[in-house]
Amino acid sequence: MPPKLLQRTFFTLILLSYLLVAGLFALQTPDWQAPDEPAHYNVVRQIVANTAYPVIEAGDWDSAYLETLKSNQFSPGLLSDLDSVQYEDHQPPLYYLIQAPVFALTGGSLHALRLASVLMGTIVVVMAYFIGREMFPGQPQIALGAMALVAFLPQHVHILASVNNDALGEAVVAVALWLMVLHIKGSRAPVWLLGVVLGIGLLTKTTTYFLVVPAAMAIWLRWALRPDGERKLLRLAHLWLVMGIIALLIGGGWWLRNIATYGMPDFLGLAAHDSVVVGQLRTEELIAQVGSTQYTNQFLRTTMRSYWGQFGWMAVPLEARIYLGIQILIVFSLIGLVLRLGIRAMRPRDPALGNDLPNEVLIQDQLWVLMGTVLLLSMLAFGYYNSEFVQFQGRYMYPGLIPFALALVLGVDAWRHWLLGRIPATRWLTVLPFWAFALVDVYVLTRHIVPALSPPIIG
Repeated sequence: MPPKLLQRTFFTLILLSYLLVAGLFALQTPDWQAPDEPAHYNVVRQIVANTAYPVIEAGDWDSAYLETLKSNQFSPGLLSDLDSVQYEDHQPPLYYLIQAPVFALTGGSLHALRLASVLMGTIVVVMAYFIGREMFPGQPQIALGAMALVAFLPQHVHILASVNNDALGEAVVAVALWLMVLHIKGSRAPVWLLGVVLGIGLLTKTTTYFLVVPAAMAIWLRWALRPDGERKLLRLAHLWLVMGIIALLIGGGWWLRNIATYGMPDFLGLAAHDSVVVGQLRTEELIAQVGSTQYTNQFLRTTMRSYWGQFGWMAVPLEARIYLGIQILIVFSLIGLVLRLGIRAMRPRDPALGNDLPNEVLIQDQLWVLMGTVLLLSMLAFGYYNSEFVQFQGRYMYPGLIPFALALVLGVDAWRHWLLGRIPATRWLTVLPFWAFALVDVYVLTRHIVPALSPPIIG
């Protein structure tokens, strides 16, 4: 089979596999057994019922009732007050407005809303491939491997198949990152379009707001590649201003609504949210209870486990052997990356080029700076959130998942190249370990998630 046809076949099969596996998660995961799902669902319900966007207020958070629901696997006999779980009413509106017609047409079907989220998740999966192809045009196995990991990382597919605005938020991040890559490479990504995507992010989820930093960096990196005579600071400032103004024109109205609703300076509604969720465990309280050393151990261990798989409301972890396999994969990949970078650093440069790197190499380095920035900012945002509340949920770092996936696949492919690189057809072997996570997903869903999280059968 010709390489291009084989590449398209892999792409199609991975995408279809994602739709199948994520669809199974959407339909088979017991009702409400995904993080914050009732609260996200109730935002949509209120929009449809009241034809107005809700406001977070006292009474929207009842920690005792929520703990009762979780400890009893959301038993149907306890759901009479489920409509009162409304602590996500401060969220930006776009995800919920998109879901409102689905809710109205299906009579509020939880499964239908989940499947709509799955479709939003296809944007993230496809963008992982597009970004990988732009960064490694001669190595399609890197793009396909990253696509497979993004599609089948167990916790990630669990989140994408739930009612949660993470799916649309990640889609915005993925599209923005793709446009940044295109812009740095000098093709098909005008600054105004990047501003449009950032503005959509303002209406989607606050976890997209960090994009302004890598977006500004992408514009600067492309500007820095211009000849000396064309590098005018006024031009750079103009591009930044265009992007910022367009983003604010699209999303700024939401901020004005929040100021009118919650008062200055609470333009995100987060202060109103924090005042409502009384009783949510705070970081300083946990440190006082267990000490800083134990807190750090819990933070690192739970974050790593939940990044890969800790399902429901953090109640069902993966098996120890699966975590061990993941750790081996990560170490294996890191060694490959380090060796790859070391070999590249030791390669002699072409004397004809002097001390200057060819433009293609400079662009490649700039793309990795961009990816590293996105990954770092997602980690810093996670750390900042945990500086106030105890939220050891690795999913909050998924805005940096695509750069992480590209790096992990690249490290694995380095080993494949050294061991089997003389046989060109072996490049497709790089995709297989990441595609194999689809089998792990089905196993975990059927053997752990459904049995552990289904409500008890009475009588």
